[in-house]
Amino acid sequence: MQESLQKRLAVLIDADNAQPSIVDGLLEEIAKYGVASVKRIYGDWTSPNLRGWKEVLVEHAIQPIQQFSYTTGKNSTDSAMIIDAMDLLYTNKMDGFCIVSSDSDFTRLSARIREAGLTVYGFGQEKTPKSFVGACDKFIYTEILRKKSKDDSGDGDSTPTKKPKATELRRDSRLVSLLRNATEDSADEDGWAHLAEVGQNIANKSSEFDPRNYGYRKLGELVRAVGLFEVSERANENAPGKSIYIRDKRRK
Repeated sequence: MQESLQKRLAVLIDADNAQPSIVDGLLEEIAKYGVASVKRIYGDWTSPNLRGWKEVLVEHAIQPIQQFSYTTGKNSTDSAMIIDAMDLLYTNKMDGFCIVSSDSDFTRLSARIREAGLTVYGFGQEKTPKSFVGACDKFIYTEILRKKSKDDSGDGDSTPTKKPKATELRRDSRLVSLLRNATEDSADEDGWAHLAEVGQNIANKSSEFDPRNYGYRKLGELVRAVGLFEVSERANENAPGKSIYIRDKRRK
């Protein structure tokens, strides 16, 4: 796809709530959704706590925005991000926003951007409050990105993620319910559902769902691992390749 046809995204990073170790994985993930036209990171750069960001910012051309901590806490940084986000929103030049933080203060900002018809991708730790997670169209946990960055670096500091067995996955009632309900909602009269439609249905129900949270790269791999669905690969009539369809085994 040509860059001109891709979404123009504004990437806004809360330095107080993100680590430099995620940046490689973060930008690679963002590239799946569009072009990072704006890359800004906010914090008090006089603080020694942010020293580790220096080389990362230069390497990836991320613009640091200075925000002094006038009072105890990080509210001044959050406010600066929110003001800049609204300025960018009103320019009408962005197609979406990537908000990198684990702070619930950005819940209303995300909701406001979505009200304007733009897509919001959230990035934060697994401890991120559900209010912020739910306010985003899609939310990616940064633990995945940190793991990916270590794997790609080849430094040997990380170990492969152990994929849970089918019995473990089936004990996750929320996962099983999500997969079954999304399949049922996307199914035809015979119970077969196109995997892509199932994935979209899941995304609409749960912004933080990601097969990588369960140790699998793709939804199809996770569905097969759960073992609760029949899987059928069918040739496409008007395009090369095959499409994957699934059906709840209870429908047999």
